[in-house]
Amino acid sequence: MHSAIFLCLTLAGLCTVTHGHHLDKGQDEHNSTNPAALKLYKSVADFAIKLYGQLSSASPDKNVFFSPLSIISAFSLLSLGAKSATRTQILEGLRFNLTEITEEDINKGFHDVIPLLTRPNSGFQLDLGQALFLKDDLKPLQTFLDDAKAFYDTEVLHAKFQEPKEAKKQVNHYVARKTNGKIVELIKDLDPETELAIVDYIVFKGTWKKPFDPALTTEKDFFVDQETTISVPMMHGTGWFDYYFDAELSCTVLQLDYQGSATAFFVLPAPGKLKVVEEALSLDTLTKWAERVSRNTAEVYLPKFNISASYELNEPLARLGITDVFSDHTDLSGITGQPLKVSKATHKAVLTVDERGTEAATTTAIEMTPLSPPPTIHFNHTFLMMSFHKETNLTLTISRIAIPNKQ
Repeated sequence: MHSAIFLCLTLAGLCTVTHGHHLDKGQDEHNSTNPAALKLYKSVADFAIKLYGQLSSASPDKNVFFSPLSIISAFSLLSLGAKSATRTQILEGLRFNLTEITEEDINKGFHDVIPLLTRPNSGFQLDLGQALFLKDDLKPLQTFLDDAKAFYDTEVLHAKFQEPKEAKKQVNHYVARKTNGKIVELIKDLDPETELAIVDYIVFKGTWKKPFDPALTTEKDFFVDQETTISVPMMHGTGWFDYYFDAELSCTVLQLDYQGSATAFFVLPAPGKLKVVEEALSLDTLTKWAERVSRNTAEVYLPKFNISASYELNEPLARLGITDVFSDHTDLSGITGQPLKVSKATHKAVLTVDERGTEAATTTAIEMTPLSPPPTIHFNHTFLMMSFHKETNLTLTISRIAIPNKQ
């Protein structure tokens, strides 16, 4: 008889308005004092792309949005209580190459990078954390609790899982508080056999280095598909931007920097080329884009959008090789010494992008533009967005915006 673990993963993103480079040319030198980050970022990027492929193919015409960092950190935490084949399967499914990185390196990596991600940074805020909710009479092994606290700074709380409605209220209230009200109902139902819930949350808020002027935002057409056109508030800016036209993949990559230590890629495929771009996503592709974006003049139209997504991750993760934790074959005895299995892994994410910037700036920049009309980059059909932490190169979020106003 296996009791159940409920994994809850949340992401709330507010990108309030624009330019470094994810995977930039000097990344090895930049991270030379942070070897943990250097060992993690490739696996996080690879996992992000693989899971994106699973979620996007399951919903080819819909929005996709999730935080690979949130999911990986939750399952890495879970792996502390996994043994033998179950632990190996979790870590390899997360795209860690265990011939190149040890379990100790993975855990130490998160221990080292989480403070870098969450330290106060003007114009950029990232709150990231984990919590364990335990059934009142559950007694976890001290080794597991010590490791969870040491590597992931995990809070340990109790919940009345014998009363599912009360436990659901407790967990949802915690998540709402930690995400500043962005995620208000992560859990809709609980397995009555649940004895332990792992909650992983990430709240991302950034302001663009180069804000869009709200006075220039107007309603324009966005082409959802060949038959469907909707009207969306379209931000507008003319001036110097970092971008790159990838002729091989028929897409334009616009890089917008946040103030502080984060950046975003907005990837606009040419009409009919979305699938080509999605199939070409890889660490090499991201690196190429980062190396080749260059500063030039452009006229940019980018929709404001507010999207949310919720996923049951059992099947997508099983297709990536993480199967045992959801079955009676799992070995998670390192958590309590008793049989446990994951009943459900839920990830919910909310993302808002608008033109707002900081209220005041201490410097003024004057940009010179050529007299000839600059090229236009018009995000008026399905596009991709990815955000990265520049100091560690970790992939924070990945999304496909197919319907900008779809909740």
